[in-house]
Amino acid sequence: MIRIGSGRNDWEVSAHSADLRRTPQPAHIASIVAEPQSVTIDVSRTAVIVVDMQNDFCSQGGWLDYIGADYTPLREPVERQNIFLARMRREGVPIIWLNWGNRPDRLNLSPSVLHVYNGTGDGIGIGEPLPVNGSKVLEKGSWGSEILEELEVWPGDIRVDKYRMSGFWDTPLDSILRNLRTDTILFAGVNLDQCVMATLQDAVNSGYDALLLKDLCATNSPAYCIEATYYNIKQCYGFLTDSEAVMRALDTSISSLI
Repeated sequence: MIRIGSGRNDWEVSAHSADLRRTPQPAHIASIVAEPQSVTIDVSRTAVIVVDMQNDFCSQGGWLDYIGADYTPLREPVERQNIFLARMRREGVPIIWLNWGNRPDRLNLSPSVLHVYNGTGDGIGIGEPLPVNGSKVLEKGSWGSEILEELEVWPGDIRVDKYRMSGFWDTPLDSILRNLRTDTILFAGVNLDQCVMATLQDAVNSGYDALLLKDLCATNSPAYCIEATYYNIKQCYGFLTDSEAVMRALDTSISSLI
């Protein structure tokens, strides 16, 4: 018999038979202090999504910098993200880097999406080269679409390109999460009130449970946008916590075979 599939979703097959029973996964239970309630999760059914920690948003010379926006707040969580992601890898939790990475021909992008990044029509928008360095804005393979070099990305991490504020539209993200047998998603990244929030909403609307890691997210939007995002998550979509609370919970977590 030969085992096929991912480590979380696989079965055995031979020329004469197929055993459709998945490999039993040990439950890894952790109880986390959160708002509006504390939560208990199965770490073995959890994934981390890191949204848009890429040069066009977070680096000098990127698109945000070019249009005169302050990109520096978006870099603030980087050190904490590295610490947390290293811990989650040790726990066997999949890390998914979800970044804008558009097609060069932009054929899957509607005018409404393009307008967000070129509101007047005469600026530098998606797929157009930045005058400073020639990087094509948010285009797959460009410098601007690459993850910040200060962030530690491991070979086993998963990369998913997105083409909207939400990473669930027109992408394989949902298929990947389901194949990983994911129930709970921990969210980090930028901008908190835009792409992080849109992806978190669609995650919950798709049947996943969502925890926002407040200290691993950032935005350069006004403070009232942050407060509105927190309010809406607690009211409608999921839970608020931070990386320290998750790591403390892991220190006292319990594993058992189910």
